[in-house]
Amino acid sequence: MIYLTSDLHFCHDKDFIYGARGFDSVDDMNAAIIENWNALINDDDEVYVLGDLMLKDIETGIECWNKLKGIKHVILGNHDSNARVELYKDCPNTDILGYAFPLKYKGYEFLLTHYPTLTANYDDDKSLKEKVINICGHVHTKDKFFDWDKGIIYHVELDAHDNKPVTIDQVLSEIKSKLK
Repeated sequence: MIYLTSDLHFCHDKDFIYGARGFDSVDDMNAAIIENWNALINDDDEVYVLGDLMLKDIETGIECWNKLKGIKHVILGNHDSNARVELYKDCPNTDILGYAFPLKYKGYEFLLTHYPTLTANYDDDKSLKEKVINICGHVHTKDKFFDWDKGIIYHVELDAHDNKPVTIDQVLSEIKSKLK
């Protein structure tokens, strides 16, 4: 199974992160992310994490990251510094894909990025399979379709998905429903 998520922000001890997600502390948020993730993800599932894995306490952040099941593919975000990326590279079941990654799935084309990204121009007459769908995070919105007015852009940050990764099939289903 393929899952998508972004903006884990392990150890980001600011209330505007953990409080907005419904937690009383960063420790509560870290624990809930790990619990939610591991309840969904199996060891052989692939998870594309679209940036911002951790902030502040990097040692604890790496410990949290290493507790997550699955094969983890990282698209870099604005908080993924060079020093953090070097640490990610040493983590098991983790590969770094850079700042953007094209993904084909069931005849659909996705561009996985941390930042919302325009992927088309004047292609309203084309079918969804002829378009490039941007999957992103970054803005910490609770609205999966926050940038819909700019194109086929879908947000997978934890904030928009009850602090859980989302399957690529759910993403496709929700986009198709939105286009009806």
